[in-house]
Amino acid sequence: MLAAVLKSAPKRISRFFDRQRSQRRLSVFDRALRRFMNAPIDGDLPFPLLKDLVYGWDNTWSAQEEYIRAFLRAARQARGPILECGSGLSTVLLGAVAQRTGNRVWSLEHDPLWLEKVRKTLSRHAIDAVTLCLANIVSYGPYSWYAPTLHRLPRDFGLIVCDGPPGTTPGGRYGFLPVMRSHCRQGCEILLDDAARPSEHSVLEKWAIEMDTSFAIEGEMKPFGRLAMR
Repeated sequence: MLAAVLKSAPKRISRFFDRQRSQRRLSVFDRALRRFMNAPIDGDLPFPLLKDLVYGWDNTWSAQEEYIRAFLRAARQARGPILECGSGLSTVLLGAVAQRTGNRVWSLEHDPLWLEKVRKTLSRHAIDAVTLCLANIVSYGPYSWYAPTLHRLPRDFGLIVCDGPPGTTPGGRYGFLPVMRSHCRQGCEILLDDAARPSEHSVLEKWAIEMDTSFAIEGEMKPFGRLAMR
């Protein structure tokens, strides 16, 4: 009996510290998000606040500070609703901006558990300018992508924040263009995260060719791509 208790002790101690760590990160995140929501909407957020948001969100794959600044600037100026491919910290921040500008965010997510985490965060902070769309990743033949209910989505998206689906998806994030092109307005801005990865860089090249446009790589810590739809 004593041996069993002693054997299980390290696991219980580890779980205790994991809970403490999670609670601390949640507290940091909630304080940082409240500061973000009360900050002037027309200025860039200071990097310490962005770092607190990223740290508090506690996700290895989360958007990083340079990309966050870029999509928040774009969200403030978006001409038309915002489409997000892959939900997370970006959903919460985009939703907070859209709530203040009178815009709306539509977020595609294939993981129901992850979508529920995002939903709870939005609810906890009374952010209601986001429509979360559970959309499976399906095969379209040469590539796979989300299968959204297209007739329910706007046809005049003005900004695309693309950080999904996962990089292991066949075709990567290429599927956005053939699936969603008819739902985007002329001049729609596209911000693609993880542009340093060969698969995402290849996607940018394909998109630029098919849209007869050019793209730029921005950001030093974690590069992202930017292009506008013709």
